[in-house]
Amino acid sequence: MNYDLKQFVGQKEEKNATYKALRKLLALIDDERQTLILAFIAILVNSGLTLVGPMLVGQTVDTYIQTKQYDGVLRNVSILLVVYVVAFGTNYLQSRLMGGVGQRTLFKLRNAVFNKLQDLPVAFFNQNKAGDLISRINNDTDKLNQFFSQSLMQFVGSIFIMTGAGLFLLFIDLPLGAAALSPAILMWVFTQATAAWVKRKNAVNLNSVGNMSAEIQESLTNFKVIIAFNRRDYFRKRFEEANQQNYKTAIGAGLANNIFMPVIGLAANFGQLIVLTFGIYLISTGHFSVGLLISFLSYITNFYNPLRQLATLWANFQVAMAAWDRISHLLAMQTNLQTVENLQTEPDADAPLLAFRNVSFSYPDGQEVLHTINFDLERGKTYALVGPTGGGKTTTASLIARLYDPTSGTVLLDGKDIRSYSSEERTRKIGFILQEPFLFTGTVRENILYGNVAYQSYSNEQLAEVIRKANLDGLLERFDNGLDTKVQTTGDAISLGQKQLIAFMRAVLRHPDLLILDEATANIDTITEQLLDEILQNLPEKTTRIIIAHRLNTIESADEIFFINAGQVSLAGSFDNAVDMLLHGKRVS
Repeated sequence: MNYDLKQFVGQKEEKNATYKALRKLLALIDDERQTLILAFIAILVNSGLTLVGPMLVGQTVDTYIQTKQYDGVLRNVSILLVVYVVAFGTNYLQSRLMGGVGQRTLFKLRNAVFNKLQDLPVAFFNQNKAGDLISRINNDTDKLNQFFSQSLMQFVGSIFIMTGAGLFLLFIDLPLGAAALSPAILMWVFTQATAAWVKRKNAVNLNSVGNMSAEIQESLTNFKVIIAFNRRDYFRKRFEEANQQNYKTAIGAGLANNIFMPVIGLAANFGQLIVLTFGIYLISTGHFSVGLLISFLSYITNFYNPLRQLATLWANFQVAMAAWDRISHLLAMQTNLQTVENLQTEPDADAPLLAFRNVSFSYPDGQEVLHTINFDLERGKTYALVGPTGGGKTTTASLIARLYDPTSGTVLLDGKDIRSYSSEERTRKIGFILQEPFLFTGTVRENILYGNVAYQSYSNEQLAEVIRKANLDGLLERFDNGLDTKVQTTGDAISLGQKQLIAFMRAVLRHPDLLILDEATANIDTITEQLLDEILQNLPEKTTRIIIAHRLNTIESADEIFFINAGQVSLAGSFDNAVDMLLHGKRVS
């Protein structure tokens, strides 16, 4: 299955797809109905009050100012003051309500995206850069927050005011109103013609932001290597290229987002020019009053100013839709590691602990790594996987742990298809110590108990006793503050070797039926390695061990040695035969 997110960005979408995406976007705030209704009422009242003002002004000019009835002027001014104060209050209320909607939506959306990432397989993370995923969680979701908290109700309010102003214009004088509104038709045509182009420009820009985040993340993660090889110039060049690309796409997106403003400004000027010219003519013929002309000009402003706002809001909407495209494609992805039904409900005690049956595997868009593999692993034995770099050892171990599924064939665990086990069952049975162990910022205790619910409620003293009974206390002594030793994912608080010791303890304390060690002693001194070997020898008799190592002394005590190279897995036989295979890089019969 292809998990490359970039294939979606920049593709032209049909209208029905856009509407479908919009419906899904609005579904995010479906549980905010009550708040939305209150905000809708507030913006409706605000729009109505805004539209009352010009009519009161025109009526004041015609009825009271021209006849010098100043008491009427003061009365209408007082009414206008109340109208404007109430309008201010309703505008503040809807801003407050929608700000809460935006933040709650942002919270839910970031949770949804992060939880989706937890469900996706290792293949997804191999095909997508961490920096781009971080950009989707932080930057893209924030674009949607801005849309919900700022743009949505402004958009609705602008529509109300613009529609109301247009109706007032037509009601006051139909021919003059129609003439004043005619430039808006050209604006609508222009907007429809450029909407898809604006969205594409914003989508490309968001993708470039993700690429730049990925470059920054990669540079910071590998900063030690950069310093060691004195290659700041290389990463500086990489960043400059990503930054330059982001600059170009930002310019394009900015041009697309701002193209509406001058066009709408021109249309508004034409509308006012039409009203002034036609209105003065009507006044000269006695068909219009000065007060009505003032009201008309105010309504023209109330019609075209919201159009200016809509231009900005429309650009924000296109940014939000482009961001939603990137997020929704991620949310729509499904793991290819599905649990399948198995007719055999109970494990087969007579079956080998693990078996490969005609297993082949290839990575997405890559050549086949393993070809029709068959082998069995018996309970309680120690197996070594050896072979040249790139031969397929780690891939084989990953299939055993079901980090991937075979392209064809079946992996059996206790006689059952490994795909029929739930994630909890499988990880309880299989422990995996990676070559580059990952730890969380916290303490040694927190990292040892990660994913192990059995000892979560134990005190440090109780946990230390469990560690002692598992013969792991010698490893714990390698940490100055024991279980309370601080661990950081970055920095040098603990060494890489100490990290591997923590990963070792974490795996052993889960009491797995099968324990995989992928170069687990690569960064450990010889004395500690001997201690680890003693611990492995003292594991429960039922525990099967799989050791992937380049150090020959590590595999010397293995019960069986498999040689993996060129997509094939074969028994090496004796230790000397395995050494000969490694030296010659080929199978020995």
